Amino acid sequence: MTAASLELSLGPVSFYWTRERYFAFYERACHWPLSAVTLGETVCSRRRDMKLADWLEIGHQLAAAGKQVMLGSQTLIESNADLRDLAKLCDNGDFLIEANDMGAVHRLSEAGLPFVGGAALNLYNVPSLRVLKDCGMFRFVAPVEMPGKDLARLLADTRGAGLALDCEVLAYGHLPLAWSSRCFTARHHQHPKDRCQFVCQNYPEGLPLTTQDDSRRLFTLNGIQTLSGACQDLRHELGDMADMGVAMARLSPRTEGMAEVVADFDQARQGRCPAPSPLTLVDAELCNGYWHGKAGMDLAVLED
Repeated sequence: MTAASLELSLGPVSFYWTRERYFAFYERACHWPLSAVTLGETVCSRRRDMKLADWLEIGHQLAAAGKQVMLGSQTLIESNADLRDLAKLCDNGDFLIEANDMGAVHRLSEAGLPFVGGAALNLYNVPSLRVLKDCGMFRFVAPVEMPGKDLARLLADTRGAGLALDCEVLAYGHLPLAWSSRCFTARHHQHPKDRCQFVCQNYPEGLPLTTQDDSRRLFTLNGIQTLSGACQDLRHELGDMADMGVAMARLSPRTEGMAEVVADFDQARQGRCPAPSPLTLVDAELCNGYWHGKAGMDLAVLED
């Protein structure tokens, strides 16, 4: 089964990288078979290496390479300074926004600007989709824990209700599970959040949190964000996604092996699924449980 109609997108970098690493990464991404790229710091406002002007510069490079560029808003707004940054982001004048909280939805709606609804908005039903479409949403990212069967039903109901909305699914990467006002990475180093010394930058793939009994990687700590320990891999499900009407498969950036990940998914769209290599998987196990209605950390065995 092929999924040639399904486009590939690159989600925002979840982790805290150096400015040099961001620029080098996206310079390479210009040459990857991607239709869309979402940029920006969506996790923590204390990560200040990249300014809005830097994201805009990268965005213009990607746009010149033929990519649709979005700027992702911060998921957890905690201060007036965060609100001011959100206003600047929404008013950037160059690129559309992926709204990751309702504050961004409100501002964009008031300004009459179209936007993508991020997975953190938790859109599970047609009435919610209708409300946000009326606000200007033209595409939404499905909640990461939504099973494929439920998403297929939702998309069918959405079409039946006459709502023209594209859907994007996180097909590769650590699953974003929760956000907190506390910084778990700083706490691990016994630093207060407001004097964290930016220790997140020491973990460009996040800080593994393992179980005590069997040392299995259960979660990945990323500052105030908690991610799955395993890495979602839905390459084998791309055909089903295309059949149910999903428009884009989102890939979450990693520091190493991302070109190979994109190439693997590009081949999977054409019905070829090469065996994963150690480089593409880094040190993370795979999972696809949520998509198959199981525990998210599970890896469902697919029948030929």
